[in-house]
Amino acid sequence: MPTILRPSRAAFRFSGPEAQKLLFDVVTGRLLAEPGPAVWWALLSPQGKVQAEGLSGWAEDAFWLDVDATVADAFLKKMKLYRLRAQVQIDDLRETHAVGWSFDGWAEGIVHADPRGLGERVIAQTTATTGWLPADDSFAAHRISAGIPEQGQDFGIDQNFAHDIGLDLLEGIDFIKGCYIGQEVVSRMKHRGTARRRPVIVSGIDAPAGTSVVASGRDAGPIGEVVDGRAVAILRLDRITDPAAVTVDGKPVTVTLPPYATYQFGDVADE
Repeated sequence: MPTILRPSRAAFRFSGPEAQKLLFDVVTGRLLAEPGPAVWWALLSPQGKVQAEGLSGWAEDAFWLDVDATVADAFLKKMKLYRLRAQVQIDDLRETHAVGWSFDGWAEGIVHADPRGLGERVIAQTTATTGWLPADDSFAAHRISAGIPEQGQDFGIDQNFAHDIGLDLLEGIDFIKGCYIGQEVVSRMKHRGTARRRPVIVSGIDAPAGTSVVASGRDAGPIGEVVDGRAVAILRLDRITDPAAVTVDGKPVTVTLPPYATYQFGDVADE
């Protein structure tokens, strides 16, 4: 399958002798200047809320990152602020490059395997994307089946903690590297077990994104992007005491846990 265009994603390139230090010290993931699969990461607020998330891969002496296009301006502004006088060049590639995904193990451009099992992320100059397929629901269908939420489609800026989106369970957080923005909150949630919300796959939906999931008469959280009647929802686990009594827009739906889940319906987080 050729690469599929993803216009909802914006690409950035970080290079220079202090690029690794900047990214290592600011975002959640273990971003190293070495070849290999991409790393899932998030930029958090000091209060621990997700401001941007995406993948980062090392190639051609630079880090190649992608974020949701709706937060790209805010992400760039923040990273320039954190850079201060460090020797880092930040290139905004939105006018020159496109982001896509391939699922057949081969693609041209800057290619990195998605560590979440979602094929390969591709970044290439816009002039080299004439053979790419137009945007469709293929990537969304894959990630929904895997129970992986995505910013812009499933949640916005400053709405969720890193644990809420499963970042801790898919190696998007380095718990041993030391301080980064929001690290104290992440560490506290890990050690105290205070994650109340987690990704859940909801099937049998006949309602638009943003509609509430109701469990035993209580609002558990909104559904995200809907593809073929399925969506990822970041839900209050403690409110789903009976998975068979869950509705969306008044209609029964099926809720299942992602394959990577270490949590269960009905879990009650500590205060």
